Amino acid sequence: MSSRPAVYDLHSHSTFSDGVLTPTQLVRRAADKGVTHLALTDHDTLAGLDEARGAAADCGIELITGVEISVTWQRKPLHIVGLDFDPENSALRGLIDELQLIRRTRAEKIASKLAKKGVKDPLENASTLAKDGLISRAHFARCLISQGFAKNFEEAFRYYLGPGKPAFVSTAWVALEPSLQQLHAAGGVAVIAHPRRYRLSHSWMRRLLGDFKQLGGAAVEVVTGNGSSADIESMTQLATRFELLASAGSDFHDPNNSWVELGRLATVPGSLTPIWSRFSGAL
Repeated sequence: MSSRPAVYDLHSHSTFSDGVLTPTQLVRRAADKGVTHLALTDHDTLAGLDEARGAAADCGIELITGVEISVTWQRKPLHIVGLDFDPENSALRGLIDELQLIRRTRAEKIASKLAKKGVKDPLENASTLAKDGLISRAHFARCLISQGFAKNFEEAFRYYLGPGKPAFVSTAWVALEPSLQQLHAAGGVAVIAHPRRYRLSHSWMRRLLGDFKQLGGAAVEVVTGNGSSADIESMTQLATRFELLASAGSDFHDPNNSWVELGRLATVPGSLTPIWSRFSGAL
């Protein structure tokens, strides 16, 4: 590794979930943007990690093993980013297998609802768009756009895929506690992804952070790709209160989204301990 300052981006996606760049393209872009430590955190899959690892070695950056796990807590869907784990661990792979089955069932239900609205071959088209990856709502959104049912992603979710809309499917993911247990069994650390996106009240956020901490959760994303300074300030206060580490991740999906870019992140507040201090082989 060079002596350049370390730049961590611990939340990104490839074509193996709902990103538009392959793992190789993602890693190369991260390197071009000055990232020195990158985590590929595709939704509920580890399939892109081997390719990303090879590309990272070629680009001279450090790849942190990652995954974004879909969980249910208090009947609310949340995302947990798992970092720095053994991807061959059987407990973690069992969790991933379970989540992939849930995702496949959800995709079939969404496709059935869209077909009733006149969308042509939604499951087949979404599968084609997903290539080797998991089918997500983003793939159905692209299907809706390509067939003229929506002009953009916002419309696809507003009129078809969002909560309460014709093709929305309420999904029970794996509960928070067993998810963290299986991640910890693989030696990983758990991070609450983009906490402000859940639109929880202050009291509900305190409950979440308390439960998460009690179950061995390590960190919260204090710095996100589209977070405001007010978000950083409020999450800094909460991370301090619950003695959680701080993570930073862009949640990068698409180079055409000019608002979110790999490595373009605010600095983690100096009052907090960054999550990478817990990584094996930490600098």
